[in-house]
Amino acid sequence: MLTLGALGVVYGDIGTSPLYTVREVFAPATGVALNAANIVGAVSVIFWALMLVVTLKYVLLILRADNHGEGGALALAALAASSVATRPRLRQALLLLGMAGATLFYGDSIITPAISVLGAMEGLQVLTPSLAPLVVPGTVLILLGLFLVQRLGTSRVGQLFGPVIGAWFLMLAVTGGIQIARHPEILAALNPLHAWQFLTERGWKVLAAVGAIVLALTGAEALYADMGHFGRRPIQWAWTGFVLPALALNYLGQGALLMAEPQALENPFFHLFSGAWLVPALLLSTLAAIIASQAVISGAYSMTQQAMQLGFLPRMQVRYTSAREIGQIYMPAVNWVLLVAVIVAVLAFGSSSALAGAYGIAVTLTMLITTLLTFVVVRQGWRLPLAVALGATALFLLVDLLLVLACAVKLPDGGWFPLALGALLFLLMHTWWRGRQRLLERLGEDGLRLQPFVDALAADPVHRVARTAVYAVANPDTVPQALLHNLKHNQVLHTSNVIVTVLFREQPWVAPADRLVVQDLGHGFWRVTLTYGFMEVPDVPRALLGTAPHGLHVPPFETSYFLSRENIVPDATAGSGRWRQYLFAAMSRNASGVASFLRLPDNAVVELGTQVPL
Repeated sequence: MLTLGALGVVYGDIGTSPLYTVREVFAPATGVALNAANIVGAVSVIFWALMLVVTLKYVLLILRADNHGEGGALALAALAASSVATRPRLRQALLLLGMAGATLFYGDSIITPAISVLGAMEGLQVLTPSLAPLVVPGTVLILLGLFLVQRLGTSRVGQLFGPVIGAWFLMLAVTGGIQIARHPEILAALNPLHAWQFLTERGWKVLAAVGAIVLALTGAEALYADMGHFGRRPIQWAWTGFVLPALALNYLGQGALLMAEPQALENPFFHLFSGAWLVPALLLSTLAAIIASQAVISGAYSMTQQAMQLGFLPRMQVRYTSAREIGQIYMPAVNWVLLVAVIVAVLAFGSSSALAGAYGIAVTLTMLITTLLTFVVVRQGWRLPLAVALGATALFLLVDLLLVLACAVKLPDGGWFPLALGALLFLLMHTWWRGRQRLLERLGEDGLRLQPFVDALAADPVHRVARTAVYAVANPDTVPQALLHNLKHNQVLHTSNVIVTVLFREQPWVAPADRLVVQDLGHGFWRVTLTYGFMEVPDVPRALLGTAPHGLHVPPFETSYFLSRENIVPDATAGSGRWRQYLFAAMSRNASGVASFLRLPDNAVVELGTQVPL
């Protein structure tokens, strides 16, 4: 069942690549002539790229570099950073590299829905050319409906993903196999010498051809990113036992069709079907494109949540749904931003061929980042010899560099789009990350030390009220600003004062036994540290119920939660860096509340503001 589920979630993106890949290889921009030798050579490159990049790199190597069962750019970066914890500069560089990989993923989350649904809807033109004007409006309506239903959760729809994508891959295999049986000479493409000949005889023009062939690999990163949902084995079994054979048969079948009918180049995928089967194929391809889009949309939610927990993004509203197959959260802000960006991409580019120019650069850069981080994990985390680490990653690094260079050729044709988006997101994430560091440093500089403050209160008693006060703070060693405000304005303290700090480790999950650390500071003060993984949801009231064995009782109905909201005041003398201070201040003002993030009861929260100059 996990393998079937992996079909729907993990392989939807790479499974829809046959809709447009072969056509783009022989597009005029690549300069590849449509003849038998080039058809065999191009299909051979596609097949061996799937074997080398997906099978050897991802399925056999990178799926083993998991962070407690989780994968993806941020999970891998956190794993690599934790392996060099004693080298702060290298650790920071690895986290920034993972941040860059995360920003590139958002570009994929925009282009994949646009190009997949457009590629499926373009089958209308094969059905009858008169329907061509309906391709873009139909695509926009499908995508609009897809994003609108996200708030309902995807558990019921997700249960259908596996069987639908299973039927899709079965159709790919059958239609490709029929063409191979008619023209078995295409099987020569299984010989890697034809791939080598195709690549070497093109000279520098090979980059344009490889830039189109890389479309067959888009979605490979999903194998690793979605590992936490299904586990390594089901993903490996689904690829080797079903997905790879189906894709190989279909690409070979499209090559066989073009050898017999060169005029089918207009849309070789849909020309695989006879008239009676064209409408069912169009419907199934549309469903497959929707599923592929759903996978990256849900992945964007999960990536954003991870980035929030690791401190790369401000808090945003998270709604928890009943979804099981493809995630359990819905983020309204992410959803609407993605919707607008995807619709803009569809209207601006207008066809899957035009979007193919923008597709690939973000994916290949993410692949390159993944290889670099994997080298660090193999060398530093697994403590394998340098020769072994280089042997495991050097070939993949060279392949990734070739793919990046090939996609860089497409920068003027739209490749700039995901890079510009990634650069903007990286600026925002880095501004927030660095701003939070500077804010904590400033609070630490200006704050009173907690333990001396507690001891001083014992010498100068203050009136106390018989309730428990919980103060959520980022720095557990200084007096909370909310406590100082409460003491200054109300001139009272609570009988029990709990200073709570929530930390997130660079791992997805934390064992319950490691969640809670309680320290008695004396005089009615306690310091509590709660530790979570970056895939977990912090729930402070529930966690505080576990403090009773440590001598601290936090009654749910007799507890008030005091929060400090910092109002950032940019430094007028900051010079050229002042604009980033204003940007950080704006992000801080628009971040969602700490109360909802920590799941505090609404009727027991007191929020006090304080100005902090940066």
